[in-house]
Amino acid sequence: MSSKISGIDSAQISSVGAGRAVQRPQDATSGGVGANTSQGSSQDVQITGTARNLAELEQKVRDLPAVNEQRVSQLRSAIEQGTYQIRPQHIADQLMSMEHALSKLPDGDDSAGTPEK
Repeated sequence: MSSKISGIDSAQISSVGAGRAVQRPQDATSGGVGANTSQGSSQDVQITGTARNLAELEQKVRDLPAVNEQRVSQLRSAIEQGTYQIRPQHIADQLMSMEHALSKLPDGDDSAGTPEK
């Protein structure tokens, strides 16, 4: 069953983008996609030191392995040997510390997390 919205057949638009890879713009430090490529433009792009540092840090994080195999091996061994100890107070302290740090972040959306009146 197909329906029309503003004269466009929904059967035609349902496959738009399906199965196609999305090309992401490259970061500004590489000067790739997303950089100003129009010829004859007199505008220059200036990257601040902070933005450059953030781009470098982001790349370092991307280069890290998704799983710390050494840590997984240590934990697996401790569990198998029965020496792994769960420390609920430490877990609770870490969760509260993270919650406290997150509460200090600027709120981008005033309605998020605020109950309706």
